[in-house]
Amino acid sequence: MIVVMNQKANHKHINAVSQRLQRAGLQVHLSQGVERTIIGAIGDKTRKGDFALEAMPGVDHVVTILKPYTLVSRAFKEEDTVIKVGDLEIGGQKIHTMAGPCAVESREQLFEAAELVKKAGATILRGGAYKPRTSPYAFQGLEEEGLQYLAEARARTGLKIVTEVMDASTLPMVAEYADILQIGARNMQNYFLLRAVAKVNKPVLLKRGVSATIEEWLMSAEYIMAGGNYNVILCERGIRTYENATRNTLDLSAVPVIKSLSHLPIIVDPSHALGQWKYVSPMAKAAVAAGADGLLIEVHPNPAEALCDGQQSLTPENFRSLMEEIQRVAVAVGRSII
Repeated sequence: MIVVMNQKANHKHINAVSQRLQRAGLQVHLSQGVERTIIGAIGDKTRKGDFALEAMPGVDHVVTILKPYTLVSRAFKEEDTVIKVGDLEIGGQKIHTMAGPCAVESREQLFEAAELVKKAGATILRGGAYKPRTSPYAFQGLEEEGLQYLAEARARTGLKIVTEVMDASTLPMVAEYADILQIGARNMQNYFLLRAVAKVNKPVLLKRGVSATIEEWLMSAEYIMAGGNYNVILCERGIRTYENATRNTLDLSAVPVIKSLSHLPIIVDPSHALGQWKYVSPMAKAAVAAGADGLLIEVHPNPAEALCDGQQSLTPENFRSLMEEIQRVAVAVGRSII
């Protein structure tokens, strides 16, 4: 349930309601907006009549949430959430592009990629140090060495770092280096990992599972928020359908649907969705037009020599052209990448 406090409610009123809910065995989460405070109550006993909450001082009304998620919902927080990553704000007026190679292959490769994506206008460097691959014989990443290269690239360029965390055992190490922790599509419903990242004070980029519904995706975000980490960024990266002309089917309808259901920011990864570089630019522009708060783009200095996903990586020239085109689309919808 959600308890909406009135505009005259003070800390004493809010604490009294929170304590009553906690005594009933519910988890309490506060959303303090500009005009009023909303108290989210999470648990099994969600019938508002059990607590006579509307008779308590400071309470405006109580809303029973019929959907299985609460904290990620618009009912809990009407205004858009803006995630701060250092001096960057994801979910605000500016559209941020996270760009770089699929995998960190070497110091030279990563530094070259970092310099070129920064020059083109990217604000966040992406790169995998741990690479989950379908084949056990494929390149699996440089692990901590790759994380060290990412940190060096950040020091050289000023770009923030987003990289994937694979399991709870490597989470402390990855969190030491990364600015944003990425949960990949394969781990979207790894609830042990979701609970673990919920305890880390870092923004989390949560990718949609390859066969996940929007409700399942939002429930995974709910796990993270219920654990205490409200800094969740959703990422649409395509879902599995019967169509095989592309690697996955990019569900751009998820952008407006998420914007309607949730206050969390959403970005789009057309590289993994399409699987072919020639389709990435058109869908990246479409994502911005649809209202996405950012993009996740694979860029490699020499895609033909990439150790993974070279076929979907943009060349430096193609990425520069895309960023110029994205800016025009962003301006047309009242936003900017600059």
